[in-house]
Amino acid sequence: MILAIETSCDDTCAALLDGDQLLASVISSQNEFHAPYGGVVPEVASRHHLELVNPVIAAALDEAGVLLKEVTRVAVTTSPGLIGALLVGVATAKSIAYAIGADFTGVSHLEGHIAANYLPPDPVEPPFVCLIASGGHTSIVEVRERGSFSLLGQTLDDAAGEALDKGARLLGLGYPGGAELDTLATDGDPQYARFPVGLDRSDSLDFSFSGVKTALYYHLRDMDPETVERQRADIAASYQSAVVSALVTKTMAAAERAGCDLICMSGGVSANTELRRRLAAECAAKDLSLHVPPPEFCTDNAAMIASAARYLPALNFPDYLPLGARASGGFAA
Repeated sequence: MILAIETSCDDTCAALLDGDQLLASVISSQNEFHAPYGGVVPEVASRHHLELVNPVIAAALDEAGVLLKEVTRVAVTTSPGLIGALLVGVATAKSIAYAIGADFTGVSHLEGHIAANYLPPDPVEPPFVCLIASGGHTSIVEVRERGSFSLLGQTLDDAAGEALDKGARLLGLGYPGGAELDTLATDGDPQYARFPVGLDRSDSLDFSFSGVKTALYYHLRDMDPETVERQRADIAASYQSAVVSALVTKTMAAAERAGCDLICMSGGVSANTELRRRLAAECAAKDLSLHVPPPEFCTDNAAMIASAARYLPALNFPDYLPLGARASGGFAA
């Protein structure tokens, strides 16, 4: 019986997983608190985690019908993320593990995104190539067995989700920006303007999204406000198309290089309708399968952390006490 806690950014999450059965997954969003700032404020996020983490855990236990003493392992996100937010989750998880005598597992947020594909109702089996695209991370990994992976490519600067959010802010859209940009782009012409696709001439599977953000900034700077307002949907569609093109092209190249006929997606950007449409079309054209977890497991959640913990080592007291949180550090917990 695994109790998992996820506090890497601005969502406070807890879940209970018993073997392959997900008993509860509770997510408390802080969007309303960060919306006035147009993005996540780390100090605000940390303070709300302090207020919410215990009630969210209690809600998960109640939903699952499980007593805390029945938990045999506590899992928590230890990296990467906002350091203050991570520390709240790690300290809480250690305290609970010590109090009930449970094992402890630290999980990388990115490994959690991979393991979201193992959750019901449609768990998949390796081998597959997985695109992880969110507001803070963009990576492609090859998975040959559960609990292990090989990193094939990652962003060299900004994440795809951050690029979409920044584009939304430049266009004067609301928060969360990526979803607002996606909605606006559905009414636009993606051929209206040509924005650069980072590293498109490279054989590397790495990404770069800093250039497309800069290009949008200068594109808008050189337009009068009336034209921007009139062409806002077309600009959004063109900009989004450049970001999506990079994701689709690199992912398909990774699947071919790895010899995998299954592609998985995870992370908040996997909810983008254009990305789903383009990647599904490419997979159909090449006779590949595409799997995307349910939306509630694509964004930050504790169910994916519990799922990953099943395939990672467990520490006993006092071995887990020195384990800390790290703001960066990729996949290592």
